[in-house]
Order: sequence, then structure tokens, then C-alpha cells
Amino acid sequence: MNGYRMIDVGAKAVTRRRAVAVGTIALRGAYTATRDRTLPKGDALLLAEVAGILAAKNAHATIPLCHPLGLDHVAIHTHCDDRFRHVTVLCAAATSARTGVEMEALAGVNGALLAIYDLAKNVESALAIREIHLLLKEGGKHGRWIHPDADPEPWMEACLDERMDR
Repeated sequence: MNGYRMIDVGAKAVTRRRAVAVGTIALRGAYTATRDRTLPKGDALLLAEVAGILAAKNAHATIPLCHPLGLDHVAIHTHCDDRFRHVTVLCAAATSARTGVEMEALAGVNGALLAIYDLAKNVESALAIREIHLLLKEGGKHGRWIHPDADPEPWMEACLDERMDR
């Protein structure tokens, strides 16, 4: 049979699962106003937190084969980098379910970055969203996985160190 289908996860055990994703937006001319929360349209960093949480909660509505999950936790963290004039967004998502929360974490990062883009675009046209990827996932039959190219910044360490098995 050809075609698409959601994977049947009904026989899988419910386990505690967590995923952390990250992405960056280069801001150039809009960087200072974004960092200082003085963009004409409003505080992009605050809105990014709300938009990221909303995007994570609704991942199943925009990704066709993604299972709807009841999330136990979603957190969005933003970090402004003065040297490179970009904002890095990290999204951590957790649930107790039969399937992982990678898509929710990735959707959260995307939603947060798009909110920043939307608020900064009238100040700077040459915005670029970059390097969105999964940093970590835990739970299920494979346990803990960390991206092989992961080189987390010190500010990310606390989120990555929140192990579920403690």
C-alpha cells in the first residue's frame, strides 16, 4: 500500500519524554532594538516565548503526520549574542506519552523565531533564520540522545542538564 499514515503507537509503553531544540535569527540592524525590547511593534523576546509555547502545543495541527500530544511542560529561552548580533532560541518540551516530543520542540523554536522575525522585519529586511535543529531527546526505548555536532553554549547547559532520571 502506498500513501501516508500516522504510525500506530498504541502498543508502545507510555514513558517520560523530553526534547530540546535550538535555532538562531540574525538581526543586524534590528539587533539592538530587539535586545533592548524597544522594537516599534513591541517586545519580540517576550512575544517569542508565547509564540513558541503556542507553536509547540499545536505542532500536530501544522505537521500532517504528527501525533497530538498533551504536553506536561514547554519552555522557551532566548539569548542575545552581542558579538554576532543574533538571538538564539531554545525550546524544551516534555510529556508522558507513547511517542516523542521532537516535533513539538522544533515547532516551538520555529514559532518563536518567526515571532521575532515578524516584529523586527520593519526595522531590518535582511533577517535570516538559521541552524534549527534538535539538540537532545530523552525517553522511549532509545534513552538519551544528544546531537553529535552539539556544542551547547554555557547558557544552554542548565536546560540540557535537567535530566529526567533524577
